[in-house]
Amino acid sequence: MDVKVVATNRKAKHEFFLFDHYEAGIALQGSEIKSIRAGQISLTEAYIKIDNREAWLMDAHVAPYEQAGRFNHDPRRPRKLLLHRKEIHRLWDTVRQKGVTVVPIRAYLKNGRAKIEIAVAKGKKLYDKRQEIAKRDAQRDLNREYSRRY
Repeated sequence: MDVKVVATNRKAKHEFFLFDHYEAGIALQGSEIKSIRAGQISLTEAYIKIDNREAWLMDAHVAPYEQAGRFNHDPRRPRKLLLHRKEIHRLWDTVRQKGVTVVPIRAYLKNGRAKIEIAVAKGKKLYDKRQEIAKRDAQRDLNREYSRRY
């Protein structure tokens, strides 16, 4: 499988606990795929909206393609996610719980097709973020000390 990561949402791992991961295709208009192949996509403010039958990628910014001219697309339009019906129902059931949401993790090209990795997420509290930062700093110090000794 030929996978090329185009964009990642690094903020999502800091802001949320991530649980179940899904791979979803994206329904795109003509010039959007060319912009995505050029790496002109941003997932930092994006989120997934799920109604009973469909999943939508909201507020993802796909930059206009320069050579498209007047046939260009709206950069922040909602894009339909292509998932199996059972996956959408499973996501719908989990999102109805309090404090649970679905966030995009990364955008990538797989065999020439644009895909989005999405995850079921629950928001972190401030003390959870502090614990994670402290744990990461301690691990970094251990690795630094280990590399000095050996």
